[in-house]
Amino acid sequence: MFLRRRVAFSAGHAYWFPDRSEAENRALFGRWASPWGHGHNYVVEVWVAGDVDSSHGMVVNLVDVDKVLKSVVAPLADRHLSYEVPAFRQRPPTLENIAVHIAEEFRTAYAGMAGTLTGVMVRESPTLGVEWLGTETRTMLLTRRLDFAAAHRLHAPSLGDAENAALFGRCNNPHGHGHNYGVEVTISGEPDPVTGMLVDLSAFDEVLEREVMGHFDHKHLNYDVEEFRSVNPTSENLTLAIWRRLEGAIPAPARLHRVVVEETDRNRFEYYGGETA
Repeated sequence: MFLRRRVAFSAGHAYWFPDRSEAENRALFGRWASPWGHGHNYVVEVWVAGDVDSSHGMVVNLVDVDKVLKSVVAPLADRHLSYEVPAFRQRPPTLENIAVHIAEEFRTAYAGMAGTLTGVMVRESPTLGVEWLGTETRTMLLTRRLDFAAAHRLHAPSLGDAENAALFGRCNNPHGHGHNYGVEVTISGEPDPVTGMLVDLSAFDEVLEREVMGHFDHKHLNYDVEEFRSVNPTSENLTLAIWRRLEGAIPAPARLHRVVVEETDRNRFEYYGGETA
């Protein structure tokens, strides 16, 4: 059984090495390089796993988890991480390094209590977050969220008009209908030992802009997108199409891990590679 506990804090951080030149810092951190930095409202979530205790029906004592998590986050809150938190004097306070720091501090403070820390998520905005998975390796996950608008008509070319109408109902409307699609692209890899980043975020964003936003945003999937000229543009097939466009385009050494498409707030489709249609 897993228990997830969430907390939030605000802090500033800078992507900048004082002992390197401006040119070197900009080469490492791109447009985010600045000695002054910027700030975020961070969201942190820890995942603690264990067996349900038959005497009290809990997997862990939530009070213990909450107390430890708040004690770990408190020294980071309302601080400039780069200049006021000793842990980030020698390593930049990237999302990846913040997640590792919280994991290390939590495991130390939680030692001897019920359950095992199995994951830490840190999100700096609704569109960017990382996950530390509690493994012995340094592999982490980074997720970027996008939103695009598109229209489609659910119509399977292999079926007749009557069959399509019966199967898809109003979604078979000849003129189509539209959605504000939410897309999450998750990549995996090991953070660079110098920058602390899993991927060059600017390069990753360029790929997403070209392969996802530029290809699907404000399009009628049936008529404007080559992948759906003879394929029914269901959200399942859209998820597969996005995966195929991204699979060979992710900046090395990161790897594509997961693609999620949310058609509405009630429909979510996830794909991790492997068998395809």
